[in-house]
Amino acid sequence: MAKVYNWQLGREMDYRLEEAHPQWQFAAVFNINRCIACQTCTMACKSTWTFSRGQEFMWWNNVETKPYGGYPHHWDVKLLQLLEEANPGGQVWNGGQQSDRQPYGVYQGQTIFEAAAADGNENALGYLPTDQEWTSPNLYEDTAKGPQGAPNELHSKGTQLPEHNTWFFYLQRICNHCTYPACLAACPRNAIYKRPEDGIVLIDQERCRGYRKCVEQCPYKKSMYRPNMRVSEKCVGCYPRVEGSDPLTEGVPMESRCMATCVGKIRLQSLVRIEDGDWAEDASNPLYFLVRKEKVALPLYPQFGTEPNIYYIPPRWVPRPHLRQMFGPGVDEAIDRYTNPSRELQAVLQLFRASQKIIFRYEIEEGEKVLDTEINGRPFQMHNDTVIGFDREGNEAVRLSLQEPFHIRPEQYQNSI
Repeated sequence: MAKVYNWQLGREMDYRLEEAHPQWQFAAVFNINRCIACQTCTMACKSTWTFSRGQEFMWWNNVETKPYGGYPHHWDVKLLQLLEEANPGGQVWNGGQQSDRQPYGVYQGQTIFEAAAADGNENALGYLPTDQEWTSPNLYEDTAKGPQGAPNELHSKGTQLPEHNTWFFYLQRICNHCTYPACLAACPRNAIYKRPEDGIVLIDQERCRGYRKCVEQCPYKKSMYRPNMRVSEKCVGCYPRVEGSDPLTEGVPMESRCMATCVGKIRLQSLVRIEDGDWAEDASNPLYFLVRKEKVALPLYPQFGTEPNIYYIPPRWVPRPHLRQMFGPGVDEAIDRYTNPSRELQAVLQLFRASQKIIFRYEIEEGEKVLDTEINGRPFQMHNDTVIGFDREGNEAVRLSLQEPFHIRPEQYQNSI
């Protein structure tokens, strides 16, 4: 095992391969608070990539209802149990050592790589789901969490923020195109690689022999086995669109299919520049602003150690202990900043799903104040600022104001269906 630095954990960790990084990293932010679970992203991915024989149970993009749902079933609960068995009571964070290189403090537990190193037989801790666990991708959809120890019951009293008594939320998942992919570390054929130009993780199917080690050791279970071809397959990040070679892209990077079709406008995709193994400081990149500067978007299960590159704005109404286990110790700060957003954050949130072209840079033109009120007892102001997003070539891709315009239909058109 080599030593690599994981900024999400705030420390070095064990990994099978020496540290190596791409020039740019495929990354995205999902705003859980906006998701309506319409599954448009799921079907867009399915109809583009996994509609063929042998791919019937492949869902590279899926939206699952937490806390009970998952695809494959209970994938996260099972791995959390394995980590606890490997290191009882040791999966804890020290949030008091925060810095630019340690934005969430220091994780003092074991990663899936370190837990596996104890017995020396595997490169990452994992398990192979049963065939039954790959069925019913929407199992437990809209199933809420009620009172402790009272199954099938709801709380008798009403609920309000900051935490609901009866709750559920939708979790949107694709391959995280991790900085330290467990699937890559697990493959005995070295068939999995990370593209140097954009950090997208792919499987060379000419080298793959279908050993399913990637399926076993990916903690997010986003590498899947195709039995009729006897190879593994996974999300490819819609790389023809990202690299600008798809005819629709007009030669500039375009969002992946799941991002571009999002009805709820919960997704924002970009590429972040990498320097010395970390995100290069770039305050005008919307992903850098949301993840590293504003810290309103967090990684999914950072304790696994893969340094995932899909980030989430946590749901406001869910009990905090559950969210801290899922997104780490930055949850309280993230929700606080999202609930009472800064002027700049208000503008950047308008960029979500605003253009199919990937936004590399944004600018804000200040406008007049349109609202002066309080949120949770604190003053809040809204200004009719205009946010402008630019593509890779520096051309304007989108321009939006915070205050949406009213359009009044002419009198000759009746307001009827």
